[in-house]
Amino acid sequence: MNYLSAELISKAFNDKWLFKDISLGISQGEKFALVGNNGVGKSTLLKILTGELSSDTGKVVVRDGIRVGVLTQQREVSGQTPVKDILFDTSNKVAAAVKEYEDCLHHPEVPAERMQAALEKMEEFNAWDYDAKVHEVTTKLDVPDLDKTFNQLSGGQKKRIFLAQLLLANPDLIIMDEPTNHLDLSAIEWLENYLAGPTITLIMVTHDRYFLDNVANEIIELDRGQLFRYKGNYAYFLEKKSEREEMLKSEVAKARNLLKKELEWMRRQPKARGTKAKYRVDAFYELKEKASQELRKDRLELDIRESRQGGKILEVEKIAKKYGDQVIIRNFSYVFKKFDRIGIVGKNGIGKSTFLDILTRKMKPDAGEVIPGVTTKFGYFTQDSMNLNPNHRIIEEVKEIAEFITLSDGSQVSASKFLDNFLFPPEKQYTYIEKLSGGEKKRLQLLKLLVTSPNFLVLDEPTNDFDIDTLNVLEDFLDKFTGCLLLVSHDRYFMDHLVDQLFVFEGDGEIRVFNGNYTDYRDSLADAEAEEKSEPAPQVKTEVPRVEQKKVSGKVKREYEELEREIARLESEKTALVDKLNQGSTSHEQLTEWSKAIKALTDQIEEKSARWLELAELIA
Repeated sequence: MNYLSAELISKAFNDKWLFKDISLGISQGEKFALVGNNGVGKSTLLKILTGELSSDTGKVVVRDGIRVGVLTQQREVSGQTPVKDILFDTSNKVAAAVKEYEDCLHHPEVPAERMQAALEKMEEFNAWDYDAKVHEVTTKLDVPDLDKTFNQLSGGQKKRIFLAQLLLANPDLIIMDEPTNHLDLSAIEWLENYLAGPTITLIMVTHDRYFLDNVANEIIELDRGQLFRYKGNYAYFLEKKSEREEMLKSEVAKARNLLKKELEWMRRQPKARGTKAKYRVDAFYELKEKASQELRKDRLELDIRESRQGGKILEVEKIAKKYGDQVIIRNFSYVFKKFDRIGIVGKNGIGKSTFLDILTRKMKPDAGEVIPGVTTKFGYFTQDSMNLNPNHRIIEEVKEIAEFITLSDGSQVSASKFLDNFLFPPEKQYTYIEKLSGGEKKRLQLLKLLVTSPNFLVLDEPTNDFDIDTLNVLEDFLDKFTGCLLLVSHDRYFMDHLVDQLFVFEGDGEIRVFNGNYTDYRDSLADAEAEEKSEPAPQVKTEVPRVEQKKVSGKVKREYEELEREIARLESEKTALVDKLNQGSTSHEQLTEWSKAIKALTDQIEEKSARWLELAELIA
């Protein structure tokens, strides 16, 4: 069943076409990931599909009766609106019943008659399953107190509330713009599993490559004003995109060679031109359009000189920090070494950014010491753009630091040339910072950080607002960076490829050091959970009257012995796969395949162990 159709839609801004005459349709159960560089029009296309923006040509048709749910980057809500009024759509009787019930639960002082009426409504609409869903969604997304008003929330909390509202409305078609921003890793993994369900139909813009791989069943690329569709995962998309671009280069080269001959023909005397065949003239203009395609793509260039790093990097001795009764850090010590590449994981609000502020000496701990080496030079990338002066032009912001920037090979370039490498062309460099988009401000922040030639990079959520191509460039740069790297990111792909150690914030001020990347950490948690489940419950010995033992058949004994051998074989296979995973020297796709195989083996071992225990009681 087709849910939505967009036919021959076009959109232009400032006399420039973002896209022209593109068509798209999505049917029940399909999950599309829309990708493309910043500025190509992804968010604009989503707004046209949702009706928020009108197209210049074409039309968008939504099938009658289909409910569309939208999650956008920004949304206006009255500041005094309570969270519960945002979460529950009062036009939905089931949601209204659950809202009243939840309100009574959160206010035990309500009259007994009101609580009784709320319970009766829950029974009348059989709303208990919906209430369970409300509890799951609000818990997993860490939705704050339902009585809080909208203006009391942080930016991240607002995004999570809108996401919860969307999921609770249970729309037929979901359209989302960067759904993983402002979510912690556990919430992202829960959302991933939820959206991967067979009943979900989805169009999303995301730069999270694991999320894209695990949720989408088709990737749609918006490039040079056209849509290209790829049925497969991210690796397949990269392969086919590369093939397409090589083919395009070949076609444009041929068109340019042929154009020279056709141009000579078109330039002949006017007398001859009047007799030219119309079909050939039309073909000439088509050829000219193809030959004039711009194949060069702007690509971020990251190249800096790193400051020399001495033997002592950074020592942290028994630091502690708390806010009121909340303990953020409890007696943590660590000696940073050369080439350390550390990721930081933990729930939102647990104190990760506070920890980074203490390490970079922007904040003092309540106890303990932070002792940097003499040559240690921090580059601290934060989640906000407060270090940018909105009244400055871009070029002025950079020249405040340096007129010339030294690159890794020792050569120097002007501030203007360095900005050009960061995708700020000369005509853009005199734009005021307050007029920049979120992605452009992030890029300028990164530039300002690198200009100072740091040898200890501290990055707090650097992947927000960057497209996938920019993330790939940043990832390659950080992979070659020889200084220390400390990274907070909800992008698991980014973290897996860059870190080999984790600081795990476990709550109540405890920080655990874990050797391995994020996938290694998740696998260790899954193994521990499986081990816990597979352990038989402790048996309490009681004296029972002796009864005559039943004779056990040979068939039962053979099954018992066969199960012993089978369990041992499965355990051996699982151990071998875990060893391979721990080595980590292979592709993401292979690691994913091994992880799934380990899960399947664990399930088989549990099932066969349960049967083996049953037979053991019969044979004993």
